[in-house]
Amino acid sequence: MRPVQSNPVTARLADIAAQAGVSEATVSRVLNGKPGVAAATRQSVLAALDVLGYERPVRLRQRSAGLVGLITPELENPIFPALAQVIGQALTRQGYTPVLATQTPGGSTEDELTEMLVDRGVAGIIFVSGLHADTSADMQRYEQLRAQGVPFVLVDGFSPKVQAPFISPDDRAAMRLAVTHLVSLGHTRIGLALGPKRFVPVQRKIEGFVRTMQDQLTLSPDEIETDLVQHSLYTLEGGQAAAAALMDRGCTAIACASDMMALGAIRAARQRGLEVPDDVSVVGFDDSPLIAFTDPPLTTVRKPVPAMGQAAVRTLLEEIGGTPAPHSEFVFMPELVVRGSTASAPRRP
Repeated sequence: MRPVQSNPVTARLADIAAQAGVSEATVSRVLNGKPGVAAATRQSVLAALDVLGYERPVRLRQRSAGLVGLITPELENPIFPALAQVIGQALTRQGYTPVLATQTPGGSTEDELTEMLVDRGVAGIIFVSGLHADTSADMQRYEQLRAQGVPFVLVDGFSPKVQAPFISPDDRAAMRLAVTHLVSLGHTRIGLALGPKRFVPVQRKIEGFVRTMQDQLTLSPDEIETDLVQHSLYTLEGGQAAAAALMDRGCTAIACASDMMALGAIRAARQRGLEVPDDVSVVGFDDSPLIAFTDPPLTTVRKPVPAMGQAAVRTLLEEIGGTPAPHSEFVFMPELVVRGSTASAPRRP
């Protein structure tokens, strides 16, 4: 038996490569946490280290079996605590302890939170509405995480550049449900209020909105995107500003990309002396906790949070267990929930 060495970099790469049946270059990539190495190959190299009696680098040692990281955006939007609760309960039932890491304005970034969780040896990480949803972000960060041997699952957002399981609602279908409902009530001037265009869920909602407006109201795509789509922030104030702009363009109904934005749209209507739903109909998205008790109760498209959260946990545990799910996107169908914020289009001269 060879003596355990404190620094495996000093080990003869040729010995490890021969034991693992790979090239020395591959051994070097694994030891240095570089991407581009298959999971099975990485495990062969680590097993070779163990067999030859060399100590693994700290970042490559066996991860804690009990902790799973969950990185979410701020918790002011009630849909994120709801999703965190579903994920946390599902993890607990499987014997894992969830470690919630929340991004806050001026606080830690997603990369800093990821590094903190990895340093604490979590068995895996679930990212909710993270940088993977931002088309302008560098996706290399996720490949680097994979190179460190940390299993992860990405919720809300998709990138073909990242080899990982994705869990998403069908955003296009959500807009089809909202627009079809409003058209059935006689609305022909329907606006869409949503967040910045660089985010994948936003782009998909626009696609669903434009396609349904084309099909049901025979409008041109250019007219729809120019006049009836308003970008803002995913906040109550953002919804208020977007709805004001859409009402200025004659919209009698507004579909919003979140319930928080929808509450802002209702506020914007009331500031103009308009009644919801008599003068303006409003549809949200998420079906956040307590949203059924607003004034008026909000018509919304329900995000399938329980199914998505449970699928995220199940998929991550398969990754941790060494039987990874296909590196593709699992898409869940939303549901229209009709309440009191939508009604027939107003009769106007």
